[in-house]
Amino acid sequence: MRALHTFVTNHWQLLILTVLITLLWNTDVLLPLRILTVFLHELSHAVAAIVTGGEVLSLTINANEGGHVTALGGSPFWITSAGYLGSLLIGAALFLLALRTHWDRVILAGFGIITLAVAAFYVRDLFALGFTLATGAAMLAASRYMSLEFNDMILRTIGISSMIYAPLDIFDDTIRRAHLRSDARILAEQVGGSTLLWGGLWLAISLAVIALTLRYGLPQNSNIALRRTKTI
Repeated sequence: MRALHTFVTNHWQLLILTVLITLLWNTDVLLPLRILTVFLHELSHAVAAIVTGGEVLSLTINANEGGHVTALGGSPFWITSAGYLGSLLIGAALFLLALRTHWDRVILAGFGIITLAVAAFYVRDLFALGFTLATGAAMLAASRYMSLEFNDMILRTIGISSMIYAPLDIFDDTIRRAHLRSDARILAEQVGGSTLLWGGLWLAISLAVIALTLRYGLPQNSNIALRRTKTI
């Protein structure tokens, strides 16, 4: 009981933030945040295409929380696998950087620049263009004019949301509704196996990444007002 009390005392802000995101996840309040996680999903597909030698032709997201990347070349295996796992790794990285460094403004500004660059080079349709331009501009404005603590909280929120999104969507899209044409089904058609196989593997990996992030990434005290130093 003492250990639990200490944990809650040292991380009560993260616990409250996680509960709020979970409770409000399917409400309109967090719709922009959900669309942002979809953007990270599609961005991960695009990055995998470029890294494996392909060319990204376009990237789109929509108000129904869907998205699509059109690419030529690259590795179909890594491009298809990168969506859920890539967005999870981005979220985990943002979460850890927010907790353990003082780079919050620089990181959020960099995130905003990347978002604006994606909008300029790859986004073609009106909704996706408006969303990415507005989001990138808002990130740059927050990094310039808002406090370090505010920037920290933005990064924590995006990170936690991505870590919640990945396993839930993997389960929903590839296991609970295995008949959908999900990334896992596409991968099964490309390289073999089944939708359930790839969905189950991605789910296991995502849960392991989250567990390792929390196990080894949390500082002794993560509460913003109580922290005195951060380590790089």
